[in-house]
Amino acid sequence: MTILPLALKSLLNRRATALLTLASIALSVALLLGVERLRTETRASFAATIAGTDLIVGARSGQVQLLLYAVFRIGNATNNISWQSYQDLAAHPKVAWTVPLSLGDSHRGYRVLGTTDAYLAHYRYGRDRPLAVAEGTWFADLYDAVLGAEVAERLGYALGDAVIIAHGAGDVAFARHDDKPFRVSGILAPTGTPVDRTVHVGLEAIEAIHVGWRGGAPMPGLTISADRVRQMDLTPDAITAALVGLDSRIATFGVQRWVNDYPEEPLMAVLPGVALAELWSLVGVAENALLVVSACVVLVGLIGMLTALLIGLNERRREMAILRSVGARPAQVLALIIGEAAFLTLLGLACGVGLLYLLLDAGQPLLEHRFGLYIGIGAPSAREWLLLATVLTAGVLAGTVPGWRAYRMSLADGLTIRV
Repeated sequence: MTILPLALKSLLNRRATALLTLASIALSVALLLGVERLRTETRASFAATIAGTDLIVGARSGQVQLLLYAVFRIGNATNNISWQSYQDLAAHPKVAWTVPLSLGDSHRGYRVLGTTDAYLAHYRYGRDRPLAVAEGTWFADLYDAVLGAEVAERLGYALGDAVIIAHGAGDVAFARHDDKPFRVSGILAPTGTPVDRTVHVGLEAIEAIHVGWRGGAPMPGLTISADRVRQMDLTPDAITAALVGLDSRIATFGVQRWVNDYPEEPLMAVLPGVALAELWSLVGVAENALLVVSACVVLVGLIGMLTALLIGLNERRREMAILRSVGARPAQVLALIIGEAAFLTLLGLACGVGLLYLLLDAGQPLLEHRFGLYIGIGAPSAREWLLLATVLTAGVLAGTVPGWRAYRMSLADGLTIRV
């Protein structure tokens, strides 16, 4: 007696129940693998936010806080770096390049970043990919602004449109620098990083819009026109942070120690990779919680299969009895039930993986466009194969429970008519 063809025919005879069980397993497997893929790709996306930068320098605080406001535009700095300190850093013999960053203003909910041409030249993301201007040009005039891809699309901006920057994170009428409007000179290509959600202006422009301001508000009775500001010395007094590239990776810890011991003011230099690892450890609890929830969904699917097999045993008592009467051994009956469970689980795994790839193919552009997450469509990773093997093993083990019951059924019990 061949067990596999017999198991297939038995499942076909109960196709409605089998299809429902199959759908339950497929959906739960797709969810489990989807959460795992989302977890790993989100971590990769975080790590790819900044590349090629050896150190991030800012006022002394926590390294995660410095990473959040300097790279992810989340939160605010506890203090600024004086311009003289920044120049000392840029003049260090081991420093190859620096990118100054000035934060603190916003535009309709998006952060405004004051920087220089060095930002376009040296900022890297992903696998050492440079920034690219998709439309227009990088800012050349004092009042030019270059928009991230998401800012331009969400707010409907085109080249030449006027942009009014607001002081601080809130966009209220009394805090707007509406006397010095900016012009959209360029729009950056999408990167899937916080760059897409940033308005970029020149470092001098940040100084220009704050001429005549004190304590976060314009000085009463003092009006300085945009043209007049052009004639002033707009060298900044301070910046928020700086990205630093070194001429040698060997010098990383030496320059970091030099910054941390800088005598003129309390500064801190952090390694982006180390800060990212610490940041990820903070959100790891939520990551593991999602994985546990999806594993519970898979467990529910397997319990559903177990329930269907157990309920079906009472309806299949005569089938088991007929098999025994034609010579089937108890071990073969056990193998039949376990084979059905294994086949349902295996087919559910295949359907779940196929469903996941269909969803990824359909949703990949949306995830990248809306959330800046690029979810790769590739072969399952070693961890995903391990999860699939675990689910298959659990499915086979679940089949042993009804299989054991069938094994214990006697021929007399199967042929007995219960009233």
